[in-house]
Order: sequence, then structure tokens, then C-alpha cells
Amino acid sequence: MQATIQHQNQTFEVNLSNPIDISIPLTNTDKNPIAWYLEKPVIEPVCFGDWIGKVSEGSSSTNFNNIFFNPHGHGTHTECLGHITRDFYSVNQSLKQFFFLAELISIAPEWQAEDWVITKNQIEKALKGNSPEAIVIRTLPNDSQKTHMKYSNTNPAYLEEAAAIFIREIGIQHLLIDLPSVDKEHDDGKLLAHKAFWNVKDVNQLNEDARMNATITELIFVSDEVADGSYLLNLQMAPFENDASPSKPLLFEIQ
Repeated sequence: MQATIQHQNQTFEVNLSNPIDISIPLTNTDKNPIAWYLEKPVIEPVCFGDWIGKVSEGSSSTNFNNIFFNPHGHGTHTECLGHITRDFYSVNQSLKQFFFLAELISIAPEWQAEDWVITKNQIEKALKGNSPEAIVIRTLPNDSQKTHMKYSNTNPAYLEEAAAIFIREIGIQHLLIDLPSVDKEHDDGKLLAHKAFWNVKDVNQLNEDARMNATITELIFVSDEVADGSYLLNLQMAPFENDASPSKPLLFEIQ
């Protein structure tokens, strides 16, 4: 279905029939990605005595599962600044618009002091002067192993603080990345990139210019078939009143 979109004084055509799903589905199998020292998610039928909420077991007319998971460690998720603040802030209250102009860029992190790091210079060069509402970062090398990677204690690549500051200063509101975190796995709680992106100066007393409506989406996957460039982003998520929620970002090609 072709649609004419008017957004930020721009008009363009998109084909809404061909969404590009850049989320990783949540499963209760070993194929599920895992970060932050968790076990795999649990999806199992409710049991009441001899009654099992599973049609194939013969005692139920419906499938009726409980699901236990952690949005940060078990798959694609979108988070707000409430992820790092003392006071509670909900991503469901922070994200009130769902379509954005986005730029997909591919970056091979640089080796610095025993870490793979995404730098400000790399992002600035890849954006080529663009300042979209959302940025989607695909790290290189890129392969399907990311969809079931076990990240705990592997010291994945991360975003340097200067890169997060640059992204904030050019007005990007939504940051999407195919890593478990924008920060280093073991950083003694500094969370420099998170704080820089949300402009949080003190997690105990939120400053007035903190970016309440900005979001970070982690653990996405963008296949190699998707070219770098401009897209319409539909950032969908489940309506949890929590600092983070499982999400399903979709990209649409701009005609």
C-alpha cells in the first residue's frame, strides 16, 4: 500500500506493505539473545491442579501461557531516562509519537585500549551532515549470530561519551543500536553514554533540561540486505509502565 507522508514540512512516498522489521523476537529457546547474566526467557502454560493451559495437552480449549522475561536482557527493547534515574519515569509516558525520519548507518567499531568503540568521528562522517529524528546504528561485521548472541561477560562494543553528546547536540531524539547497551559492559556504573544522550547530569536530582522524550532502543538486528540511508521509522512497543519495554521497530523505504 502506497502512502503519501507529510512530516516536518516534507512530503514523500512510502510503501506500507513492505515493512523492514529490525526487532529480534523473544523465544524460550537457546536461540534467544541474552545479556546481563540472565537465563533464557520462560514461556510456559498456566497450571491449576490437573488443568494445563495448553490445547495439545488435552485439558484446555485455549493456549494460556505465562511469560517471564527481562526487557533489557532478552531482546529488542526501548528505554527512557527512567532506566538510570532514582525517581521512576515510564517509557510508556515518554514515547508519545511513533513515526520518525531515521538514518541507518553502518559502523565498524574502532579498537581502543582493549575495547571496541563507536566514536563521534565515525558517526559524524556516516551522517554526512544529516540530523534526523532517529539514528539506527548497525555495527560491522554484521551477521545473524547477533540474533542469538550470549553477550554476558563478552565486553561488547559500545558508544563513546563524545559520540552520545554529538548525537544529542544535533537533535536526534531516538537512538537505535544492535548492541546490548550503548555503554561498556563493566564500567563501574558510570553509564557515560546513557547520561550524555539523555542529558542527565545527576541521577538523584533530574535537571530541567534532561531529555524526557528521548529513547534508546538496544538489541536490534538489521540484515545486510537493508541499505544505509533514510527511512521512515515506526517505533512500536508494548505499553508497560516501566523504564523499558519490548519493542518492534519497523523501517519503511522512502520512495
